[in-house]
Amino acid sequence: MQAHAHDDDRLAEPGSLLVTGGTGFLGLHTCEYFAERGWDVTAFDLKPFKPEDEIDGVDFIEGDVRDEETVSAAIDEVDADAIVHTAAALPLWDDQRIRETTIDGTRNVLWAAKEADVERVVYVSSTAVYGTHDHHPITEESPLDGVGPYGEAKIEAEKICRDFRRMGLCVPILRPKTFIGPKRLGVFQVLFDWIESGANVPMVGWGNNQYQLMHVYDLVRAMEFMFAKDESDVNTTFNVGAEEFGTMKEDFQAPIDYAGTGKRTVGTPTPLTVFALRVLEKLNLSPLYPWVYETAHEDSYVSVEKLQSLGWEPKYSNKEALVETYEWYLENYDDPESEGTGLDHRVAWDQGALTLVKGVFKHI
Repeated sequence: MQAHAHDDDRLAEPGSLLVTGGTGFLGLHTCEYFAERGWDVTAFDLKPFKPEDEIDGVDFIEGDVRDEETVSAAIDEVDADAIVHTAAALPLWDDQRIRETTIDGTRNVLWAAKEADVERVVYVSSTAVYGTHDHHPITEESPLDGVGPYGEAKIEAEKICRDFRRMGLCVPILRPKTFIGPKRLGVFQVLFDWIESGANVPMVGWGNNQYQLMHVYDLVRAMEFMFAKDESDVNTTFNVGAEEFGTMKEDFQAPIDYAGTGKRTVGTPTPLTVFALRVLEKLNLSPLYPWVYETAHEDSYVSVEKLQSLGWEPKYSNKEALVETYEWYLENYDDPESEGTGLDHRVAWDQGALTLVKGVFKHI
């Protein structure tokens, strides 16, 4: 079931690659993937690699995408042929930090790239730009209605990308669904903790909605297509997600079955559950932010046909991605202390009142 970078043929000729947000969850996988394929990779981020994350042949430059001069200096230092721009602020950061990082940071990266004659900049956006839709699958032409500062900032950043396209820069935009895989913690650590503890796993709603996820490997593989194909084919916007997925109840049962606890996913009344989570969130007693619990009961899946037309095919189904991420969690996660809530996909989140709720669901 596992897929590794060396399993697939190299698509693009290696060059010099700068990865913004390079020590985060997505950035780390991006650096590792392209380094294995012979690229000269440099990570650009506020925080250095953790000792266990350091990758042979990958350099690090400390910097902030909100500082255009630092970004420009990094691009010049590595003589970048290409950039993958993953740096962004997550939904629970404050509104100003989200705008500065996602909007101003993207503008800074693109200005510096244009001045340095960088060939291509792949921008990692999000399907959060769509908000919720009644009609599925959502296509790249579907209306944009970003939920909250995070989704709104991603829409503004995409507008900036299109402005730079008109100035002659090749800026492919990828809109991934929620991506998981080895080293992913955050909200999924909460799920895995409940499974490992032998608890039933409650859904927001009855779990009969289809909710598409994806494996981070499939997203990073899509980036390589953006560098390998003709500019005329990739200088546009692509959805990225798993092709094989079912209902939330079905897919989230897969890691539970893998754990062998005999437990199950449990449906709940949506209005009551959402109200309770709103109250807990207002009291700072829950790690779940509104984008998670306000939309988890809705259908949410996108068409990936446009990306598939380039030859890209996802290797992982929802179930396979969830099980592999849970496997990694069991083998590698041993830190009982949470480091924060909502600020990073790579740290465990304080479960707050959900710890008490978990005790109830272990015995129902």
